[in-house]
Amino acid sequence: MQSFYQNFKLGVLGGGQLGRMLIQSAIDFNVDVHILDPDEHAPCRNLAKKFAIGKLTDFDTVYNFGKDCDVLTIEIENVNTDALKQLQKEGKKVFPQPEVIELIQDKGRQKLFYINNFIPTAPFERVENKTAVAKMKQFLPAVNKLRKEGYDGRGVQILRTENDLERAFDAPGILEKLIDFEKELSVIVARNESGQIKAFPVVELVFHPEHNLVEYLFAPAEITEQQSHRAKEIAEEVIKRLDMVGLLAVEMFLTKDGEILVNEIAPRTHNSGHQTIESSYTSQFEQHLRAILNMPLGPTGSKIPAAMVNLLGEDGHQGMAQYSGLEKILALEGAKVHLYGKKYTKPFRKMGHVTIIDQDVDRLKEKARFVKDNLKVIS
Repeated sequence: MQSFYQNFKLGVLGGGQLGRMLIQSAIDFNVDVHILDPDEHAPCRNLAKKFAIGKLTDFDTVYNFGKDCDVLTIEIENVNTDALKQLQKEGKKVFPQPEVIELIQDKGRQKLFYINNFIPTAPFERVENKTAVAKMKQFLPAVNKLRKEGYDGRGVQILRTENDLERAFDAPGILEKLIDFEKELSVIVARNESGQIKAFPVVELVFHPEHNLVEYLFAPAEITEQQSHRAKEIAEEVIKRLDMVGLLAVEMFLTKDGEILVNEIAPRTHNSGHQTIESSYTSQFEQHLRAILNMPLGPTGSKIPAAMVNLLGEDGHQGMAQYSGLEKILALEGAKVHLYGKKYTKPFRKMGHVTIIDQDVDRLKEKARFVKDNLKVIS
């Protein structure tokens, strides 16, 4: 376990909302957080002990930032892993490990990892360009994903018929069989250096139909005990096979015949774990800190059922953010508003979230719909 002194420095690559909420947990452990982010107005700007502006994909920038830290972690995958490998060679602790980040940066390699480790996943083919996709008509309907730099719904599109092939990405990617699923699920799982592993309860995700962003989620998921056990078992197997230290989000499909398939993974705190701040004995942010600092992992049980609604910038609005309907939500019993410190909104930008807790699941769903219908981010 890491000893905490006044000069201990945790470095985080990325200063968005995930970093912001990580800092809020780090305060409880007297951990000073240093942030590197390319945006001078990033949400972490005024909360970090030290805030550095710089490109996360530049070797020298990441290396020089990391030299001054005791432990390094990430809140976004698009970072320079060569710099992290060099820092690791020089004795710095980097979690998740650079090799894990590198694998997850490439969706093609990620899918091969599942196959090689007997992790259930949708059938897929690797494709080099638009021409290669056009030759795969027999594989439709399918999901075309860029192998690299896809994020928050970008770099993902559904190709249902031959008429859609014109929209295929003209870059290296994968073509994944479109799964006719019953539900989309997520499991947040953590592993520390000592090898201790703990998974949070399975959550059920509801995505925006066009922009592939989570609109809201319910925790725990309404699935059978057997399905819940299987989902957690798969998530634990993935982090173990990766030999990863840190927090891992494992997104999955529950198929209509009851099979559970891994969709994608993210080696960091994740949108599908925000409700843990209010509903779990340990939040995902505290658990990530416990994992990368080799503390005993915290209990992951739920204190109460929860829903989480993402606050996305409204379509057609761009400029200084305003929160229409906020008063109604603040008056709603069991609702907790989290705003991300972003001054400017644009369509579908993540501006905050609201967690709702309630012992009655029907009432919980009703409140989640109320939040979704009444709280809008406009300009």
